[in-house]
Amino acid sequence: MTRPGRAMRLAAMVSLPVLPLAWFIALQDHAPWMAGAYLGYLLIVIAIPGTLFWRRLTGGTGWFTVDAALGTAFGLAVEALVYPIGRYFDIPLAALVMPALAMGVFRAIPRAKLPVKPTPWWAMVGVMVAVGVVAAWFVRVGSQLIPVDGPAALRSDSDAARNLSLAGELTHHFPPQLPYASGRPLTNHFAVYDHLASAHWITSVELDVLTQRMAPFAFLLLTVLGAAAVGVVLTGRAVAAPIAAGLTVAAGDLAAWPWAVDARLFNDSPFSMGQLTNPSQAFSTVLMLPLLAVTAMLLRRKPTNTRAQVIGMLVAAAVLLAALSATKASALPVYAVGLAAAWVYLTVQSGRINLRGLVLGAGVAACYAFSFFVVLRGKASDIEFQPARTFRHMMDVMTELHTTEALVVIAAIVVLGWLLPASGALLIRRRLPRDPMVVMLLAGLIGAVIAAGLLYDAGQTQVFFVRTGFIYGILLATWGLGSLDRKQYYVAAPALLIGAAAIYWGRYRSEDSCTTASCFGQPLVVALVIAVIGAGTFGLLLRLKRRMWAVFAVAVVLGLTVSPTMGSLREFATPALTAYESIAPGGIEAARFIRRNSGPNDLIATNIHCREAGADRCLTGSYWLAGYAERRVLVQGWAYTQRIDDSYAADEKVQGSYWDPARRRLNDEAFTAPTREVLETLRTKYGVQWLLADERVGTPPKELERLSQLRFHYGTVRVFQLYPPPTGAPFPPQSPCPTQTPSQTPSGSPSQTPTGFPTQTPSGFPTQTPSGFPTQTPGGLPTQTPGGVPSQTPSPCVTQTPSGTPSQTPGGFPSQTPGGFPTQTPGGFPTQTPGGFPSQTPGGSPSSSFTPPTTGTPQP
Repeated sequence: MTRPGRAMRLAAMVSLPVLPLAWFIALQDHAPWMAGAYLGYLLIVIAIPGTLFWRRLTGGTGWFTVDAALGTAFGLAVEALVYPIGRYFDIPLAALVMPALAMGVFRAIPRAKLPVKPTPWWAMVGVMVAVGVVAAWFVRVGSQLIPVDGPAALRSDSDAARNLSLAGELTHHFPPQLPYASGRPLTNHFAVYDHLASAHWITSVELDVLTQRMAPFAFLLLTVLGAAAVGVVLTGRAVAAPIAAGLTVAAGDLAAWPWAVDARLFNDSPFSMGQLTNPSQAFSTVLMLPLLAVTAMLLRRKPTNTRAQVIGMLVAAAVLLAALSATKASALPVYAVGLAAAWVYLTVQSGRINLRGLVLGAGVAACYAFSFFVVLRGKASDIEFQPARTFRHMMDVMTELHTTEALVVIAAIVVLGWLLPASGALLIRRRLPRDPMVVMLLAGLIGAVIAAGLLYDAGQTQVFFVRTGFIYGILLATWGLGSLDRKQYYVAAPALLIGAAAIYWGRYRSEDSCTTASCFGQPLVVALVIAVIGAGTFGLLLRLKRRMWAVFAVAVVLGLTVSPTMGSLREFATPALTAYESIAPGGIEAARFIRRNSGPNDLIATNIHCREAGADRCLTGSYWLAGYAERRVLVQGWAYTQRIDDSYAADEKVQGSYWDPARRRLNDEAFTAPTREVLETLRTKYGVQWLLADERVGTPPKELERLSQLRFHYGTVRVFQLYPPPTGAPFPPQSPCPTQTPSQTPSGSPSQTPTGFPTQTPSGFPTQTPSGFPTQTPGGLPTQTPGGVPSQTPSPCVTQTPSGTPSQTPGGFPSQTPGGFPTQTPGGFPTQTPGGFPSQTPGGSPSSSFTPPTTGTPQP
């Protein structure tokens, strides 16, 4: 290869800043420090240690850029395993040990001597162009799907709220429970929430911003970069990098109908709505790519590999398998099918058992057992064997026509769209006898399609098999196109454009709705006719030879898969929101108020159970309170613990029944007919400290304000706090302050929380609060007055002298009068007064129990 000229080197240098520039542009709606903090976290805690781990364990690929992309994904896998251990031992900053651990591995394991393979400038430029498209798409579409602020944030779907609640649960607890229906263990794959919780602790970025903005965008970028890296590993050619990046961004399933472009059900590519709105699926795709790369290294038995290098590769594969088993249920089965096919092929070809494939298979089985018995707690899947039920559901979504003919046409077109990327395997020059990876990728994709066609779940989770396997098809198409000669690219490029134009014309010139079976087949027929005419005309003009005709035909077919995601740049200009406010007005502020003024083990009771307040039929899919408060809720929603659908019995007003009717009845009585006995049972038996009432569900009775303390009122939400009942006197003998139980590290040293500012631990050492600011006193947020102006709610944690003059405390220093100067506590430090200066608790840290009164002396 000739050395690039000055212009070429300049082009390569100019392309390098595209990645950080795209990062900040895509996240321009948020404070620059947030984007910078998370990017720094990815670089220092994840990417650099992960790359060191990857290169030492696997020996590297020879391309530093490839190792960096795959190493970053490997770092995420290590973090997903390290954080739960740290959280279990109350060390939530455990991920910070990864750089030191990586350095130890780097020094301990000898470096493999590989020839250095520089990445050509044009390959870097091509990948960066794909990165730029990702950023543009995210600004235009991705960042608009799930609002995080403003009135639109109150109308997000239940998936977004549930993801946020699970991230909040993993932030403060391990092993996790259901945060929105406390008392039951979480039987859900949670690895991606480990990453969100760890980043929340270390960067202080709000959890909703991480979950709905930064992490999804990072996963999209890592998918593009990881696919480019695996493409290079499979083909051994740098040209595969821009091809893989471009196909990941532009390619998708067929989506032959115009209404299928903006529907998540019909978009299954790595760069689609399903990846963006489902963090577990996106995370599993990121982890799958380095697993495929290390699998290729193991199954392609290089004679230069030593036993130590093989062991290192197996260790890397074990880490990825373990992380993947805790990420997504569909990931391991698809990988296992492909691995089994490759193992059988290698065993038959060589005439003896392939030990490397057998060891990988044993690892898959062990990780699957770990996932079933540990992660899922032995809970069986709700997926059932119902052949063709997936396609019948698609037909129900698209039309009222229910005929066998229409079902067959729809099923054929959908399956064809899922399998089209695999046509790239026809162009692979490296034939099967020399590489088992072709068999593995083909078997994985076909197995995923078969699973989606034969299995069914009311929540459409069976479609995630295809979404997991679709990256296998992208890699096959990359491998095929990456095997071409330079002259053949001049033929393949226009062929791809012909295919894209054909499906675009067929899709957008078809009817907006179909009432006949032939109507469903019309777009594909039109597209195929146009593709054949265009390919024939172009081929005859250029007088293509047989090999060129094969390249041209396969490229046209691959072009048909383009544009479902790219077309969404126009279709998804506005977010798809609910027609009603699924989050109560003032609910987000109220939840964050509770978070600032409570400990991680505090429990909330609420009268909110339905996604839509006051609806005739109640969909019990409300999860937002546990997400924004980062606290467990006694009973809020339980739809995901039953089944994700909108079906009801004929006489059923509520979707599904709660598994503990007595608990739910007691919870609801606190808001409809509160008594001292009811509230005390909630407080003492279940540990409830906070009550959150939505006036849209029902106005809280006056008795509730008498038996508890109103701490916050904004919009339609009221927050009450429960205290022990008074004994022997009309007023409590001690100031009824909120229970503050911040977590403490085993050594009693500072325990970091996601905020960046200290609060007090029981031992007197600072710990962080989850808010990102100094611990707020309970009165530090506005309550709503009848006139609509925020006012403060009195708190019983304030002491004032009747005369307003200083009184002497046991420490020997003056106490604060209502004028606003410090008063002395037994610890010898100033305490907060109504003037707004900081108070000191006996432990020596800022107190979180002050609320400035509006008038007069606070009442208990």
